Amino acid sequence: MRRLSTVLCTSGLAAEAKIARAAGFPVVIGAGDRERTAGLVESAVKQANCLMSFGIAGALAPWLRPGDVVISAHVVTESHVWRADEWFQRRVADLAEEIGAVRGPVFGAPAILATEREKSRAWRNSGALAVDLESDVVARIASQAGVPFLVARTIADTLYRELPPAALIPLSEAGTPDLARVLGSVIRRPRQIGTLIRLALETRMALLALTGPAHALRGLVTTL
Repeated sequence: MRRLSTVLCTSGLAAEAKIARAAGFPVVIGAGDRERTAGLVESAVKQANCLMSFGIAGALAPWLRPGDVVISAHVVTESHVWRADEWFQRRVADLAEEIGAVRGPVFGAPAILATEREKSRAWRNSGALAVDLESDVVARIASQAGVPFLVARTIADTLYRELPPAALIPLSEAGTPDLARVLGSVIRRPRQIGTLIRLALETRMALLALTGPAHALRGLVTTL
């Protein structure tokens, strides 16, 4: 049995990282910057025996709702597919069943999919259940390093949720919102306030739903 500390989580948000650390995982925070994320993971992968993409995601499957849990060892982009080996896939399937999670491919996007149209196109073209900015980076580096990878995500925005301009403002390097720029966006376009509040509530629901899977993952990764 190897130590839990050899499993490296990659998150975009500081709030996601806090949950992962509370469950005992080391974390790097990419803050939504894919180049930064890749650099951080590549620097740390030699100390890991598994890489995990951990946090919240947008739904592509139309039936997924805020707080739903997606577990996967299968990541796709417009041009690549990564799958963990069959033994690890079986372990992931058992975990998904144990915690009531949905299992299926996750789409790694080069940028936030902000509209229903964009998310619907990704759903049709890829068949992936959910989308985030980190999972394909994690899957690629894990495959290059010869270690397994895992995606553990909870749904924040549904397929039908259109993201307001304030939600698209880049995060700080610490993975926290740039509150001054968010406020400026709201002042310039106050009609987005209602949608922004609903999105904040859905994001909170997704973050709360991450805690259980984070602790359940101990049973999977401590026996790698």
